[in-house]
Amino acid sequence: MEKKLNWLKSGSHIVAFLKIHRIMNDFTKWMIILIVVLAPFSTVKSLPSYARQTLMSCTACHSSFPELNSFGRQFKMNGYTLTAASTINDQGDTLKPRTRLNLLNNLPLSVMVQSSFTSIAKDVVGQQNNSGQFPQQLSLFFAGQITPHIGSFIQMTYADGSFGMDNADIRYSNTINFGSNSLLYGLTLNNNPTSQDLWNTSPAWRFPYASASTAPFPAKRPLIESLGGQVIGIGAYGLLNNLIFAEFSTYRSAQIGADNPPDTTNANVVKDFIPYWRLALQHEWEKNYVELGTYGIASNQYLSGISGALDKFVDIGVDVQYERPMTLGTFSFHSSYTFENETRGDVTDLTASTKYNFQAFKADANVFLKNGCGATLGYFNNTGSADVANFPNGTNKPNSSGFIFQIEYLPWYNTKFAAQYVAYQKFDGSSSNYDGAGRNAANNNTIYLLAWLSF
Repeated sequence: MEKKLNWLKSGSHIVAFLKIHRIMNDFTKWMIILIVVLAPFSTVKSLPSYARQTLMSCTACHSSFPELNSFGRQFKMNGYTLTAASTINDQGDTLKPRTRLNLLNNLPLSVMVQSSFTSIAKDVVGQQNNSGQFPQQLSLFFAGQITPHIGSFIQMTYADGSFGMDNADIRYSNTINFGSNSLLYGLTLNNNPTSQDLWNTSPAWRFPYASASTAPFPAKRPLIESLGGQVIGIGAYGLLNNLIFAEFSTYRSAQIGADNPPDTTNANVVKDFIPYWRLALQHEWEKNYVELGTYGIASNQYLSGISGALDKFVDIGVDVQYERPMTLGTFSFHSSYTFENETRGDVTDLTASTKYNFQAFKADANVFLKNGCGATLGYFNNTGSADVANFPNGTNKPNSSGFIFQIEYLPWYNTKFAAQYVAYQKFDGSSSNYDGAGRNAANNNTIYLLAWLSF
């Protein structure tokens, strides 16, 4: 008890408490402003390209976009091909009728725009704080049915002063029945491992779905989170009895914005191919849905050019997702843990190489109400072995952890306004003086305001 009283009387802890109190007051102020500004809107239906194709509201597939519900996962797994809109049809030879053409009357195009404001707790030397972005992202999508069994999700994005290919996923799908069993199977051509995934636990589609691109961000993440726009891959997948899902894909270097084919000027070129695998069990009963899964990749990449020393990565992850509809909305929980082994240098000669490990844990829980309001609490914790080459200061470790708080409001189902606060406990190795220049993890705490429109 005496130790506890001494701790409470400690001046340093009182100062820390007052700082936290001030930060939370500032965050609360922004929340109130956001809610007051948005409160007059009423909720109506939205019609992006998939909604126009299916003649369904966005809520048929999403709890709050881009998070998918059970129907949304089925729509994606079936190749984005469910169609209720008018089409141009041709049955071919009238003697042996067969659908030769089933083409949407209108091009399945959509536009997305994000605009944001970012404020960090302490200015970064040489950079202006309190920055706005308009747009943060501007995307054009070709997203919808191409043929009765082939559909697409193709995203072209302008961001940070350049325009190029973003996530792309083209699918073929079909279904067969044998006895009392059913198998949904398909092929996917995509440019980002996990962009084809169905669950909001994998790197391409997990919370936070948007974040401050102008704020400091931990330097280390698993390779599986860093391959978007760097590779092209093809894979096969299947879902047996709506219970067991399995996929195997393989990827090869196809770097956007770099020489193709790769040459001596490229970096991180894949030596051979990257195998990617995904296995998941899902079950739905009464009002509950749960998924348990695992995923992984293995890659050999040249440190520079297309020959010489290699960087070998093996990433293995596990994930869980839970959903439950409620009277006033939906509740969902997502969590993933990724373990990475890295061998840097000459992987054929262990005496000339160095081994590293890295672990990334993420979890979030959210509630989305039918009136358009929602709230999410997320947590992340990255840990790893010492890596002096990339983390020369402090502990030399890539350890970063913290919480993410977000509230959002959808006045219409295709329009989102969100306020996000990121609170760091550790950043790139430690909570204090992580860069050797006196900057603390809490100095990177971020307030992020977002307007996200899709039409």
